[in-house]
Amino acid sequence: MSSKGKAGRYRGSVKDFPNFDANQDAEALYNAMKGLGSDKEAILDLITSRSNKQRIEICHAYKALYGKDLIADLKYELTGKFERLIVGLMRPLEYFDAKEIKDALKGVGTDEKCLIEILASRTNQQIHALREAYKDAYERDLEPDVIADTTGHFKKMLVVLLQGTREEDDVVSEELVEQDAKDLLEAGEVKWGTDEAQFIYILGSRSKQHLRLVFNEYLKISGKPIEASIRGELSGDFEKLMLAVVKNIRSTQEYFADRLFKAMKGLGTRDNTLIRIMVSRSEIDMLDIREIFRTKYEKSLHHMIESDTSGDYKKALLKLCGGDDDAAGEFFPEAAQVAYQMWELSAVAKVELKGTIHPAPDFNADGDAKVLRKAMKGFGTDEDAIIEVVTRRSNSQRQEIIQAYKSHYGRDLIADLKSEISGALAKVILGLMMTPAQYDAKQLNKAMEGAGTDESVLIEILATRNNQEIQAINEAYKEAYHKTLEDALSSDTSGHFKRILISLALGARDEGGEDFTKAHEDAKVAAEALKLSDVSSDDSTSLETRFLSILCTQSYPQLRRVFQEFIKLTNHDVAHAIKKRMSGDVRDAFLAIVLSVKNKQAFFADKLYKSMKGAGTDDRTLIRIMVSRSEIDLLSIRREFWDIYDKSLHHMIEDTSGDYRKALLAICGEEN
Repeated sequence: MSSKGKAGRYRGSVKDFPNFDANQDAEALYNAMKGLGSDKEAILDLITSRSNKQRIEICHAYKALYGKDLIADLKYELTGKFERLIVGLMRPLEYFDAKEIKDALKGVGTDEKCLIEILASRTNQQIHALREAYKDAYERDLEPDVIADTTGHFKKMLVVLLQGTREEDDVVSEELVEQDAKDLLEAGEVKWGTDEAQFIYILGSRSKQHLRLVFNEYLKISGKPIEASIRGELSGDFEKLMLAVVKNIRSTQEYFADRLFKAMKGLGTRDNTLIRIMVSRSEIDMLDIREIFRTKYEKSLHHMIESDTSGDYKKALLKLCGGDDDAAGEFFPEAAQVAYQMWELSAVAKVELKGTIHPAPDFNADGDAKVLRKAMKGFGTDEDAIIEVVTRRSNSQRQEIIQAYKSHYGRDLIADLKSEISGALAKVILGLMMTPAQYDAKQLNKAMEGAGTDESVLIEILATRNNQEIQAINEAYKEAYHKTLEDALSSDTSGHFKRILISLALGARDEGGEDFTKAHEDAKVAAEALKLSDVSSDDSTSLETRFLSILCTQSYPQLRRVFQEFIKLTNHDVAHAIKKRMSGDVRDAFLAIVLSVKNKQAFFADKLYKSMKGAGTDDRTLIRIMVSRSEIDLLSIRREFWDIYDKSLHHMIEDTSGDYRKALLAICGEEN
């Protein structure tokens, strides 16, 4: 199970125990389990500090000394997650994988995530060993069991992976790379329908080195990463499997870092996933996984396990983790290359934004006005009819319905809706009936009216809207509230935060291309302002002003280049530097700009997730984003949401209730 990583160094966290004596260890375990109760501390200390090969020897010695099965005794003495973890460590990796797959297939329903994780990540040799172990343990072949329990293209790809015949030649043909990239593009993006067989053949058989180059070529010719095409062209478990294959091709260690993070974030822990990865990677690449985990999530794996688990289970997991990586909050050098690559991907990818609400075909404003009038006439209100009409029409069509309603009935549709519906449903429906600019202007005004200011709303709207949207908001604000947005911001905020908001509210961000020389100079200013390089002759106030100007006025393409140059100069990512060296509303505003530049849809996905996680729902944020992004990029946000949180936005919205839920789900669109 051992593995050599960087420069031939061993990258597992568990090593052979020096001066190992199988008989002595067998005796220690026997003593730890005899009598009433068991010494769990002694058990976990011994088992987590021995390599898998040594544990197998201990099993044999235990049998020879006491005529008993060590695994059976451990199962009897231990319980729950701790038992599952310790028993998992006692099996050879291929038998551990075989047991995991057997458990995933048995009973009602199939654990597709387990199948995907194991079969997408194992090498040819590991797959062959797994098949032999499965046959030995269960006296049946693995492939027929997988075929019997899965369907469609998902089944076909699993069968391909089960052959363990991926090419392993590192010599790559440039011509074949170009052909494969072209074939993948033609199988999906430029074809009516999708040629799934082509995806299965290329992603299931080519070598990792070859496919990495194919992915680079694909990005060049299509303007989008292969993952974006897979999300757009495939669906369900097949889509998840192909995305897992791509992630493993790019970096198996990053794939497992992501899986570990998702297993522990939010409420509850996915213990089966956590145990499976910690056991199976402890002697292969746990040190690399730890390093990438710290890079991506700005916290150590050790720290997250410590925070998310408890008791002997936690102690055993921490021993397998092998130690904490760094001082909290420090950005360590290995992160720089990853951060740079992420900005490069952001700079070259052409993202096709898609909303979830589109103009209704065969639209009839008069007919819709009549439906709405009927829904509100007499006793009671037909909320279903209102939701059906309002959420199935584009904003421009809704404006026509407002006019038709006025012409037919001499009444104000908005006023009638206000009198008939209430609560969260009213906020959704009335928000949809406003123009986008009117809606944003109202949200900004509400954030500033009364005692206290909701700075997060000001930041969210002003940091994410383009020039045309900002200009329209300014006009709508003045018309609705008889004062300029700039005056409102000036009277309600102060200091650098006020200057940031007013700069953004001008809607004067440059819309040109990239200037690499200027990007380098601006990166130097940013580094000085964030105290990551020697301060120039400018005083600190001047530096902060210039940094503010760069973030608030440069084009998105230019800022991406500035942030890449920043990494070259400082070995830090700009977002991490802002978090570390700034505070309060100024930090939050600058972070929102940076995250919006990097991936606006991921920024909104994060806000949506935070609005619904834990006890209670932040309905204002949830409604604001669902309404304002519904025709712009909500479908793209949904995809980012799934990719980041491994669950659908649709599924999380289902935790709301009543007509409010119906309206939100209608805006969200179908779950697939």
